[in-house]
Amino acid sequence: MLHVIKISFLFFFLTVSLAAQTNNTLDKNIPHLKKQGTATQLIVGGKPFLILGGEFGNSSFTSLEYILTPFSEENLQADLKAFQALMKHVKEIDKNEHTIIMIQPENEIGMLPTARDYHPLANKKFQEDVPPEFIQYLKKNKENLVPEFKDVWAKNGYKESGSWEEIFGNGLHTDEIFMAWYYAKFTNTIVEAGKVIYPLPMFVNAALNRPGRSPGEGYPSAGPLPHLMDIWKAGGPSIDFLSPDFYFPNIKHWSDLYTRQENPLFIPEHRFDSTAAAKAAFVFGHYEAIGFSPFSIESTPNPEDEPLGKVYNLINQLTPIITANQGYNKIEGVLFDKETQESVLQLGDYEFTVKHSYTLGYEANSKNDSWETAGALIIQTDENEFYLAGSGVVITFKNLKNPDLTVGILKDEEGKFVRKDSSGDNNMWKVIRHLNGDQIHQGRHIRIFVDDYSIQRFELYNYE
Repeated sequence: MLHVIKISFLFFFLTVSLAAQTNNTLDKNIPHLKKQGTATQLIVGGKPFLILGGEFGNSSFTSLEYILTPFSEENLQADLKAFQALMKHVKEIDKNEHTIIMIQPENEIGMLPTARDYHPLANKKFQEDVPPEFIQYLKKNKENLVPEFKDVWAKNGYKESGSWEEIFGNGLHTDEIFMAWYYAKFTNTIVEAGKVIYPLPMFVNAALNRPGRSPGEGYPSAGPLPHLMDIWKAGGPSIDFLSPDFYFPNIKHWSDLYTRQENPLFIPEHRFDSTAAAKAAFVFGHYEAIGFSPFSIESTPNPEDEPLGKVYNLINQLTPIITANQGYNKIEGVLFDKETQESVLQLGDYEFTVKHSYTLGYEANSKNDSWETAGALIIQTDENEFYLAGSGVVITFKNLKNPDLTVGILKDEEGKFVRKDSSGDNNMWKVIRHLNGDQIHQGRHIRIFVDDYSIQRFELYNYE
C-alpha cells in the first residue's frame, strides 16, 4: 500500500505562518494569536499583522513508497527529534528578528489511495475501543459538533463506548474518523514538543475533499477537513487552527465551513489565477482573515502589475485601520462574478447594496458571456464614514434606523496613505481627487470599475 503524507509529519515544511497561544511567562514579542472582539489577530512585533503572502512553486517532487505509519512509536520519535532540532534552530537564529511568524508542521496530510492505514499496528488500534479522551470530547461538545460529524454519531445512537465501528458504524466514514484521530494525536505530539522549545503559532492545512468522492479516492482521507473539524480539535488541542488549500472555485462555501467553532481563517495556499486578487479582498473583509497566500507567486515577472499585487498594496495601506476595527462588526467584503452579482450588507445603521460594476452596463466587457471576478472590502471608521478598497463594485445605500430618510453622499475621496514615520502606524491620508458628478452618479452611488484598483473614503448623510 502506498502511504502518502505530502510533506507531512515525516518531512517538515516551514512556512511564514500563524501564531500560537501566549504564555504569560514567555517573551511577549514572540508572534502569537490574540482575540479582539469576534476576530482572531496575529500579533507580530507587538502589532496586529495581516499576511499578504505567497508560496513558491515546487521545483521537484519525490515519491517514497513506504508504509510510514503514524501508529509507529519509532516514526513518532524520529519526527520529534527532527522537529525539536528544527525549532531549536529557528529559535536560535530568529528569536530577535521574528521573521518566522508561524509554523505549518505538516502539509496536506492524508491517506491515499485508501481511507485508512492497514499496517498491523493500525489494524490493532482499529479493533480497540474508541479512546476515553475522544468520548469525553463528544459528550462535552455534543450540542456544538459540526452537523456532518454529529449526524454520523447520531445515526448509531450516540453510543459512548465500544470500538470505532460500534460507535460510528461500518463504512469508509468510520475508517476516516479513526485515521483523523490518530493523525491529529500524532501531529499534536509534534506541535506540543515544538512549542516547549519556541511557542510560535502552529496550524495544519488540508487538500479539500471533492464532493461525492470517497475518502482516499477523491481526496486525501482524514486530513483537517471541515467535516472532521471536531476530531482534529479533540485530538490536537495544541494546534492553533485548521486551514484550507484552495483549488476549487467556491471559496465562500469552504470558508464558511472552516470558520465554524471560532476557527480563524488563514489560506496558506490558493491557485494563482485571475480570481486571486478579488478573493483576497473578500476574505480579509468578510472573514477578517489572518492571511492569504497564492501558490507559485514567482511565476510572474512583474508582481506589482498583477491584480493581486495591486490589491495587496491597498490592503497594506489600510492594515492599521483594518486591524483596529476587526471583531466589531465594522468590516465586510464582497466577491462577484456573473453568477453572483449582488450582496446586501449592514454596517452600522446603513444597509449597503453592493453589485458588480458590470451591472451598470458602462464597461465594455459587461456584455461578455463571462465577467471578470470582482471583489472589495469595506470598513466603517465612524458613524457615517467608510473606506472602500478593491475593484469592480458599485454601492447604494439605505438608512435602516429610519427608512423614510434618503441617504446621500456628503463627500467621496479617492486617495492613498503615505507613511509619516517608520512605524507605519501614523500613515496620513492623501487625497488624490475629489469624486463628484458622474463619478458618483450625482450622489446616488459609490463605484470602482474593474481594473481600477483604488481606495475611496466617503461620508454619508441623511435627508428627507
